Amino acid sequence: MLIPRPSAARGGFDFGWLKTRHTFSFGDYHDRNWMGFRSLRVINEDRVAPHTGFGEHGHRDMEIITVMLSGVLTHGDSLKNRQTLQVGEIQRMTAGKGILHSEMNEGDEPVHLLQIWIQPGEKGLAPDYEQMVFPQMGEAGFHPLVSGRGRQGTLVMHQNAELFRAVLAAGGELVHKLEPERHGWVQVIKGPLRVNGELFQAGDGIGLGGEDRIHLSADGEADALVFDLS
Repeated sequence: MLIPRPSAARGGFDFGWLKTRHTFSFGDYHDRNWMGFRSLRVINEDRVAPHTGFGEHGHRDMEIITVMLSGVLTHGDSLKNRQTLQVGEIQRMTAGKGILHSEMNEGDEPVHLLQIWIQPGEKGLAPDYEQMVFPQMGEAGFHPLVSGRGRQGTLVMHQNAELFRAVLAAGGELVHKLEPERHGWVQVIKGPLRVNGELFQAGDGIGLGGEDRIHLSADGEADALVFDLS
């Protein structure tokens, strides 16, 4: 079964410096029908104006993943990390028992990103941070990015879940098999994109339950995040 979450139905706010869309309930946006999907709790699509950003704030007991779509973001945290995050890099932060961090656009161009929160398998973990370059991520194919299932060459999350980037050339098809009792979520970055035969556009999300595979196909270039969830 496919569970569509149309882009236009998402929550959203325009604060001037920040334009944001929320796939699931977040902050001042609340929809009891969309509190998350399995362990996936947040997918926020943010556009941050130049020389602005999120000042220091705290998180607890969440795996936080940032996927850059354009621009450069500067990250700082209470673990004394200070890093810039660019297209082609993925950031994973374990908030655990508590972490403070900031995310600033210090450049002259807008930043466009997806921020993802996944509920960890246990609470009270030690805070942790890692960042990795994925040089092939912009090329057509199915690219593993973050895994809690021991997949080599990925960032590590503390949950029985995996995150992939699916990039399709015109006429391309990709298939990801789902094990029994596993669920999928597809977040379309660039469309149109067909998911198990149904057509979706940029910003749409699609939950999958009771399916044995995620089949993606596109007439033109397309791009999506794909989650494999317990």
